[in-house]
Amino acid sequence: MSLPFESAYRHGFARIAACTIPLTIADPAANADAVLDTARECDADAVAVAVFPELCLTGYSIEDLVMQDAVLDAVEAAIERLVEASADLLPLLVVGAPLRHRNRLYNCAVVIHRGELLGVAPKSYLPTYREFYERRWYAPGDDQIGEDIRVGALEAPFGPDLLFEALDIPGLVVHAEVCEDVWVPIPPSAAAALAGATVLLNLSGSPITIARAEDRKDLCQSQSLRCLAAYAYAAAGMGESTNDLSWDGQTMIYEGGNLLAETERFPDGPRRSVADVDLDRLRQDRLRQGTFDDNRRTYDPQFRTVHFELDPPAADVGLRRTLDRFPFVPDDPARLAQDCYEAFNIQVSGLVQRMQAIGGPKPVIGVSGGLDSTHALLVVARAMDRMGRPRGDILAYTMPGFATSEHTKSNAIALAESVGATIETIDIRPAATEILHGIGHAFAGGEPVYDVTFENVQAGIRTDFLFRLANQHGGMVIGTSDLSELALGWATYGVGDHMSHYAVNAGVPKTLIQHVIRWVISHREGVDDAEAAVLQSVLDTEISPELVPMTQDGRMQSTEDRIGPYALHDFALYHVLRFGFRPSKIAYLAAAAWGDPQAGAWPPGFPDEDRYAYDLPTVAKWLQVFLRRYFAFAQFKRSAIPNGPKVSPAGSLSPRGDWRAPSDGNANAWIAELKAALPELVEE
Repeated sequence: MSLPFESAYRHGFARIAACTIPLTIADPAANADAVLDTARECDADAVAVAVFPELCLTGYSIEDLVMQDAVLDAVEAAIERLVEASADLLPLLVVGAPLRHRNRLYNCAVVIHRGELLGVAPKSYLPTYREFYERRWYAPGDDQIGEDIRVGALEAPFGPDLLFEALDIPGLVVHAEVCEDVWVPIPPSAAAALAGATVLLNLSGSPITIARAEDRKDLCQSQSLRCLAAYAYAAAGMGESTNDLSWDGQTMIYEGGNLLAETERFPDGPRRSVADVDLDRLRQDRLRQGTFDDNRRTYDPQFRTVHFELDPPAADVGLRRTLDRFPFVPDDPARLAQDCYEAFNIQVSGLVQRMQAIGGPKPVIGVSGGLDSTHALLVVARAMDRMGRPRGDILAYTMPGFATSEHTKSNAIALAESVGATIETIDIRPAATEILHGIGHAFAGGEPVYDVTFENVQAGIRTDFLFRLANQHGGMVIGTSDLSELALGWATYGVGDHMSHYAVNAGVPKTLIQHVIRWVISHREGVDDAEAAVLQSVLDTEISPELVPMTQDGRMQSTEDRIGPYALHDFALYHVLRFGFRPSKIAYLAAAAWGDPQAGAWPPGFPDEDRYAYDLPTVAKWLQVFLRRYFAFAQFKRSAIPNGPKVSPAGSLSPRGDWRAPSDGNANAWIAELKAALPELVEE
């Protein structure tokens, strides 16, 4: 079935629900009603998989009543009813029930979809310690490999070795384990993940005691991270017996270690955590982390696969997950502060190590008054402090050209002075004019020709000066170009800002640099009030290479007018570099993240007046620019970059690190994929 571009299911998402319901002890018929009520709500919500608590058809705390035939007969009747009622429901339903098999009773996860009993997975590990007494009633199911079970008039595969795979949703492979199974050193879900399961479910009857909720979260987070999977957890709540225990109905969904959704505990009535799990992300993570499949080779887990067809709705069902406008920049203030602290100190420690290893040269840096050189200067200053060296040994140069504004020049000088660096001004215009004259450029003859040659002559002379000054003063040139510029190839190759002796900013994206500078200001990381004021002025200045004189309307040269918004380019870079997503998916995510400036969170400190939006046509326009520059143009520059520290977990663009690619590549496959999805928005 062809799904529309607007559908989350088209783009590798599957909606998962972890449900808790009020139940009635030892009344399977009433509990089946409660399950169906929530199942129908999940169906209306376009949920693909809905997991319910352990033994929710009887209650976990039923104790010896579970041995009564009246109860067990009612359980089988309730399952038959659920199977029949599921015929017109979208979700794969996974409910907890005690079931008879041969001479024993098993604590089971019962898997139902569209009028079929697909399978039954027994609990493998039975707690019989402290408040738990499960072996009094149940048999461990870990040895029930390759079995079948009869449930009333129904028959289905039975065992902990069952995976449930959707044929029409690539990557949706479900495994169910029960409560204690995740508390053991090697949970069944670990083997299931190695065998291909991407959505791991836990039906839990866990009673609540102080701090147990945090233990559960730690286990679910760890299992989702270790297994590169989604982990959905649903615990028992209202209606369980409170003879000696209490119940909180905790539900949550993790994906690769990240919490996607959770509900409040001790609810009054049914609750469900609902989130759209990114199956593409999980698949890509497993492709990249080769040790994941190496681990499968070691243990060779054996599972049976039961197939089903979900048949998701061919409509826009929304997207139920938090999207970051700035994927390199956390929205949470504490997390952002931590990231800025780590980014800044990674850069500083890398530079300290390099300078000490080569004999303590004087750092030589060109400062323009822009974001990148400002940040690099802050890194250099802190590195000098760490080494116990005077900041006056920092040799900073501002090199005004034909289009340098007084504003940025004065910012550069004021910043260098406030940092305590030695600052000199070198006017590059005479040298640039000489070169332009020597090559017969029209500008040298008085014509207003501001082409690439005109720009690169200036950029090249600046770098040439810096290298010769480093030779003269026993120094090393500190590179200032950032990760975003490397992605786009926005640097003058060779003798230009592309080259340095050590590139401290090479691992930091443009959208994060401004926040690291804000963090330096707010945390007073070696800066005083005067320096903080200059830094704020830098933050308030439009990004520009200042290589071309102002236009007739008085506007200075704008980088983003020419190559597009760094916000969108960094969005694309993150999802290409970290996950290898299809362009159509990146466009879908970007349009969802940037479509409404009032929706969702913005990073702390982000100015209200700058909270802009981008519609899908705008996203598609600049995504094409990114794809062509990233895949078809800029690699030859990245293949020859200087050393610099990796900063973001999303990756670096060093040819010696995260990104190895041919310099003579092309963007054909990426553009074609985007055009197939958005033919009216993609250029030929």
